[in-house]
Order: sequence, then C-alpha cells, then structure tokens
Amino acid sequence: MNILIFLGSVRQSTPPAPARLGERVALSCKQHIERQLSALQVEVIDPLDFELGPIFKPHFSYTNTDVPSSLQTLAEKIEKADGYVMVSPEYNHSMSPALANLLNHFGSSLFSYKPSMIVTYSAGQWGGARAAVNMRTFLSELGCLPVSAMIHIPKAQEVLNENGDFSSEVNPEKWAGYYQRAFSQLHWWAMAAKRHHASKEGEQRPVAFKRNPAQRNAP
Repeated sequence: MNILIFLGSVRQSTPPAPARLGERVALSCKQHIERQLSALQVEVIDPLDFELGPIFKPHFSYTNTDVPSSLQTLAEKIEKADGYVMVSPEYNHSMSPALANLLNHFGSSLFSYKPSMIVTYSAGQWGGARAAVNMRTFLSELGCLPVSAMIHIPKAQEVLNENGDFSSEVNPEKWAGYYQRAFSQLHWWAMAAKRHHASKEGEQRPVAFKRNPAQRNAP
C-alpha cells in the first residue's frame, strides 16, 4: 500500500520559527508510518520539487502529448496511492495557498474513493487547527474523504527537531500515541477501500458529474 504525504509549504524562512518548519512535520509523519505501519510505502511530495509555472494550468487541461513530465509523474503517483496525508500551516484561518495550488492542478478523479488525513502545525499555540476546518471541505470535494482523527502540532519548532524526531522538551510516548490514533484510522480506511476497489462491486464506481457544471443542478 502506498501513502503520499503532501507538504503544504514553500517558504524558506518562517521567523521566528526555523526555516521550513513544515518539513519537520512531514518528516515526522513519514518516520512514524515507517516505524509503526511498516507495511506502508511512504513518499513526501514537496511543492518545491515541481515547476508549476506563473500561469495556472492544471494537469487535466493539457493534451496527453503536451502535459509537463513532472505533472504527469505526480498525477500517476496520486492515482496509484491508497491514501494521503495533507500537512499544512494556517494562513488567515485557512489551509496553505501552496498546498491548495498544488492539489488544484489535479482532477478529483485521481484522488476519489480513497481516504486522507489532516495534519496542521504552527509556531504558536493553536497548531493550525482552524485551517483543518477549511481542509475538510476541500478534501471532501476532491473525493479523498478525511478521517475523523487529526493531528495538530502547536509550537512545532519545540516539539520536533530538524530530522522530524520528537525533541527532548516533550514526552515522545504521548506524542507517538497521538500520532498513532490518527494514522491507524487512515490505515484502516485505506485497507478497506483497497479491498473494495479490488472486488467486483468496487470496479464500478458511482457516476461522477463530469460533463458540465449543470449536472450538479437540482431537477
């Protein structure tokens, strides 16, 4: 089973917090999955690794022969993945613009009928919890429904070190248990969805509204 962790930040410095605080959070999530759920294959998707261009043009707007190779590679990874972890700071009570921009480049058909999990963080006391409210509706529209358990990390620069490990200032066992509550839900739903996809009934997905926006209109 494959899990993609989307890092929702492109900022190289976040004063007064250390540079790329979100990278610590993504690495921490990756390490926890690899230690506690070793059957899962995990990859961190970093927005800085993709050249998205100054003008927004999503993957599905290109012809098959014109789509940029980096977008095509990521589209294939999204489609093959069994679940997603979305890591985001909070911007104006909402999710990271960098994460929204990256995800908006791909159609919901690549994400749909698979679970996701929300991880938010901050340099302050709230842990990005308010961004998570916005993320639930966003991810639901993509079709990768978020599991109920979430992870919020306040003062992430004090909780995690540069390598993504828990710092000496916190209780690692309590934090590991907090992580496990959420990741075990993601694992359960990912296994259930994968088994159903492999079944005869799972091969026939419900019809989606794809042709035009009027399909969403009430009769």
